[in-house]
Formats: sequence, C-alpha cells, structure tokens
Amino acid sequence: MRAKTRHQLKQDAFSRATIEAAGKTAHWTVEHQTTLIVSGIAIALALALFFGGWAYLNQQNQKAGLDLTQAVRIMDTPLRPAGTPAQPDFPTFTSAKERNEAAQKQLQVIVDKYPHTHTADMARFLLGVTASNLGNTTAAENDFKTVASNGNHDVAALARFALASVYADNNRTKDAVALYQELINKPTVTVSKVTAQLQLAALYQNSNQPLDAKRVYEQVKKENPANEAGQLATQKLAELK
Repeated sequence: MRAKTRHQLKQDAFSRATIEAAGKTAHWTVEHQTTLIVSGIAIALALALFFGGWAYLNQQNQKAGLDLTQAVRIMDTPLRPAGTPAQPDFPTFTSAKERNEAAQKQLQVIVDKYPHTHTADMARFLLGVTASNLGNTTAAENDFKTVASNGNHDVAALARFALASVYADNNRTKDAVALYQELINKPTVTVSKVTAQLQLAALYQNSNQPLDAKRVYEQVKKENPANEAGQLATQKLAELK
C-alpha cells in the first residue's frame, strides 16, 4: 500500500508538472497569439503529453518530471519591485532576465541528464521559450528546430508553431507561412488545423497581404460556422473590408 501511495504521488507530481508547463507555454504565447489559440494550446498540450505516453513513466522520466516541476516554478516565480529586499521564505527575482536565466539553467540540467525522455523534449521546448524571452532569437530557433525534428510528435508540432512565430517576428514571412501550412495539412492534438489557419491569416494580415488573409479567414469561417474560431474569423473579415 505504501509503495502504491508513493507511486501515485509521483504520478500526481508529474501531472502537475505537465499542466504547469502547459500553463507557462500559454503565458509566453499570450504575448504573441489570440486568447482563443492560447487556451487551445494549453489544454491540448496538457492532455497530449499526459495521455499520449507520459502516464506510463519509467524511473528516469519520473525524476525528470519532478525536475521539470522545479523549472516551471522558477518560470512562475514573482518579480519584486526595485529596492524591495528579498524575503527568505518567499522566492522572488529582481527582473524577468534573471528569472529566465535561472530557468534556463534548470531546464538545461534536464536536457543533459535525461536526453532520451519525453520530459527532455518539453524542457528543450521551454529552453526555446526562455531564449525568446531573453531576445536570443538564434538560440530560440535552434531549440525549437531540435524539438521539431526529434521530439515527441505532439511537442514537435508545438515547436514548429513556436518556430513559425519566431520567423514571423523576424520578417521571415516565407518560412513562417511554410510552417503554418505544414501544420494545417498535418494537424495534431497540440496544434489544431484552425489554430494554424488563424495564425497564418494573422501573418498575412500583418504582412500587408489582405487578399491572402481574407482567403484563409473565409475558409475558417466556412469550416467553423458555430464556434469561437468562426466568430473570430468573421470579426477579422470585417476588419479587412
């Protein structure tokens, strides 16, 4: 009974790590994407990673999952105002830069110690997130590319989605379009077809390609007449008129 309880505690701890990691992914994404897309990614990621194989953890993955919990806690640690002294029982950081750098160290430990686990895929993805937060586009691109090429299927799709955002933010429109189109053609649990469609349409809209944006929004509206995606597409089409 005690062994079973310990095992359950480990599973619960890993579940919390997965869900918290998804939450942090959403926190980063909200600065770049719509609320609709953020919610879809966060929920889908938590479900995909847990039910897609992480429920059957070996000992290495369990340890890595607990380490991931610590990394996510670092990413979620509050910032304290300038001039405010630190409190021993209440961890804080003085800046977002300091927080991201601390998270990077913990995430890199996971990647180095457990390179062949699904947890390492998630840690590598979050390394890309922290690199992006720090303005290191090259490192973010490399991390997202690594996960996109070698990671768990669903996490790989999320990495492609994030990589497309990096390309879009750096005026590499052609590369971003190619990735969004790939995700549209091969949707996953973490990145649905409509998620990729909406981002592709937004990219076209922001790149002064209104006809292409209109085409994609019209497709979204046609395929999703009774949900939030269709409503958002209708709103965006009105803006393009």
